[in-house]
Amino acid sequence: MSDFPNQLPPQPTHTIQDLVYLGFNSRVIALDRETGDIVWEWYSPKGRGSYVAVLLDNDRLICSVQGYTYCLDPLNGGQLWDNPLKGKGHGIPSLTSLYGNSGTTAAAAMIAAQQQAAAAAAAGS
Repeated sequence: MSDFPNQLPPQPTHTIQDLVYLGFNSRVIALDRETGDIVWEWYSPKGRGSYVAVLLDNDRLICSVQGYTYCLDPLNGGQLWDNPLKGKGHGIPSLTSLYGNSGTTAAAAMIAAQQQAAAAAAAGS
């Protein structure tokens, strides 16, 4: 039992919009997008590889390392679940969902949305 029964657990000091996520060397790291400071770091318990695919899926961070797939809390890096995907193989994964994409597809979608917004604003002027 806690010495401070009415004390709430610490709340995250960042929002998803405050963070940038990196994946490499079997790790996922969240950086403060303004300062570049490390907010949290997670190391894959299984699956070792230099390439880690990372997908921000709304309120979940999905990452894949050498055939193992994990779901992390994007605010604190806590592991929510894992799936070894036995028998599916290894390699460089591509992740996608209703809420996001990995790789250049996501960047292309953001650029297209910005261009559409700029065109709509220009047309309204």
